[in-house]
Amino acid sequence: MLKIRVIPTLLWKNFGLVKGIGFDSWRRVGPVLPAIKVYNSRDVDELILVDITASLEGNAPDHDSVSDFSEECTVPFTVGGGITNLEQILSLLHAGADKIAINTAAYSNPSFIETAANRFGAQCVVVSIDAKRLGDGRYSCFSHSGATDAGRTPAEWAREVASRGAGEILLTSIDRMERCSAMTWSLLNKYPVL
Repeated sequence: MLKIRVIPTLLWKNFGLVKGIGFDSWRRVGPVLPAIKVYNSRDVDELILVDITASLEGNAPDHDSVSDFSEECTVPFTVGGGITNLEQILSLLHAGADKIAINTAAYSNPSFIETAANRFGAQCVVVSIDAKRLGDGRYSCFSHSGATDAGRTPAEWAREVASRGAGEILLTSIDRMERCSAMTWSLLNKYPVL
């Protein structure tokens, strides 16, 4: 029997946390540090922090803020948003992140997954898959905070990123965002994927 892990995903936009419906209609819900403290006290298994506008706006990860956040975080901490190269990953790990999550950069350069996994270990590399149901009923993956259709099915892309060395997949249903923001599937233990 698999152990259920509780892994909240914090959506960070312009210095605060937000909540949205279908990757749209973002509303502020408060600052990051108090949320981290609350989740620490609730004994969650891990925390994920995603800068939802970094790739869309072409911003690099905010290492200084991640350093501040990681000082308060007492559980494994995954950070995503705007990651495009190994130097950024190294800097985030030095800032206190335990894992990194990539989405947009993985679509434009799939070999980046392999390069990152080879350098830092598969356990460090989380690939984020944002999926949305299209008008014809098919599902497709989206990048740039749900703004760009990547032209891949979630199952096809999950198999590819797993074969390229991703240790985990953060799967988010854009359509169900309000009710179920995200779940992480562990690939390290070789559980069946999709």
